[in-house]
Amino acid sequence: MPTVEQLERLLEADPTDTFVLYGLAQAHAKEGRHAEALGFYDRVIEVDPHYCYAYFHKARSLEAMGEAAGAVATLRAGLEASREAGDAQAISEIGGYLESLEAGSG
Repeated sequence: MPTVEQLERLLEADPTDTFVLYGLAQAHAKEGRHAEALGFYDRVIEVDPHYCYAYFHKARSLEAMGEAAGAVATLRAGLEASREAGDAQAISEIGGYLESLEAGSG
């Protein structure tokens, strides 16, 4: 996996590259820098609202930060985006994660 520094250089060339933005979000999340990761997940979603796994992993970062309500809202938006995109795999994974969070908060 490229380093954060390498990804940042790539992002300078194209600030709307969703693959690079998503990679930066994942790198920050992996290192426990969830606030930074959220910013990059948001940028991915802004550029491509149907980039379904950005919602899934944004919700994971929110959950890690103790923001379960935000995670649930993000998953609901991701589920809608997945349906619009016709992405059955994302619908299944996001839906399953949403169910587990809602069951845990009830």
